[in-house]
Amino acid sequence: MSYELPILPYDYTALEPYISKSTLEFHHDKHHAAYVSKFNTAVQGTDLDNKPIEDVIKAIAGDAEKSGLFNNAAQAWNHTFYWNSMKPQGGGMPTGTLARKIETDFGSFEKFVEAFKSAGASQFGSGWAWLVLDNGTLKVTKTLNAENPLISEQIPLMTMDVWEHAYYLDYQNKRPEYIGVFLDSLVNWDFAAQNLAAA
Repeated sequence: MSYELPILPYDYTALEPYISKSTLEFHHDKHHAAYVSKFNTAVQGTDLDNKPIEDVIKAIAGDAEKSGLFNNAAQAWNHTFYWNSMKPQGGGMPTGTLARKIETDFGSFEKFVEAFKSAGASQFGSGWAWLVLDNGTLKVTKTLNAENPLISEQIPLMTMDVWEHAYYLDYQNKRPEYIGVFLDSLVNWDFAAQNLAAA
């Protein structure tokens, strides 16, 4: 069962001026497509071939002999989740149940923002910052390289890619500026709220 490269949930220019058409074309059409292709090639003919990609990720996490398969599976999944974590005219503050949950679990929306910015900025090298549900409590976490919350039995609600190819064409080495723009103008709180409701 092959995993298909999803089309972006918006046009290549829809996130401008915050994320350029060039970045989305390069990031989706080159990086994401390569992860999907390599995953499909590596999993074909194995006993994991017919399993959902989430099950593959969980089954082989930590298996050194299958690190290549894990990296490509997790990156294929992570990127799909990332595209949905953004939307045109996104950002700002969440509403409803998610807003109340953030207020309860972090103390305030501002404290969540502080934690999320810190996670993204302090992730050394490549990785991801996440808002997750962990045993009923919202938390901010960060993961290295391809790792994601699925392997920790956490439920991801939204993510931000902090690999350099996610922002370097638009922000060069100014990762904190990219993180601020992500929260202010890009994050898709509707997607996060849907994931919380389904948990």
